[in-house]
Amino acid sequence: MNGAALTAMSLDQLPRNQWATVVEMLLPDAADDRELVLRLAEIGFVPGEAVRVVATGVPGREPLAVRLGHTTFALRRHEASFIRVIPGAAQHG
Repeated sequence: MNGAALTAMSLDQLPRNQWATVVEMLLPDAADDRELVLRLAEIGFVPGEAVRVVATGVPGREPLAVRLGHTTFALRRHEASFIRVIPGAAQHG
C-alpha cells in the first residue's frame, strides 16, 4: 500500500473548505449503489479531479454542498462515502 492510499479518506469525512483530489470510487456490492457510483462518475467525480465540501446542511450535516470544477453539487453523506479523496489539490477552479 502506498502513502497516498494510507491518507485517503471518504469525501463525507473531508473537513469543510479543504481542497482534496479524488483518487478512486469505491465499488459497492448493492446494485443500487453501483448505479449511484456510475452516476457520480458520469457527472465528473473521477480520479484526478479537485473537490471540496463548501457547506453542510443542518441538522445532521446533510446534505453536503460539494464543489467540483465550477459546479456545486448537493450530495447525501451516503453518496459522498463512495468517493475516496486525498487532502490537497494541485489545481482547482
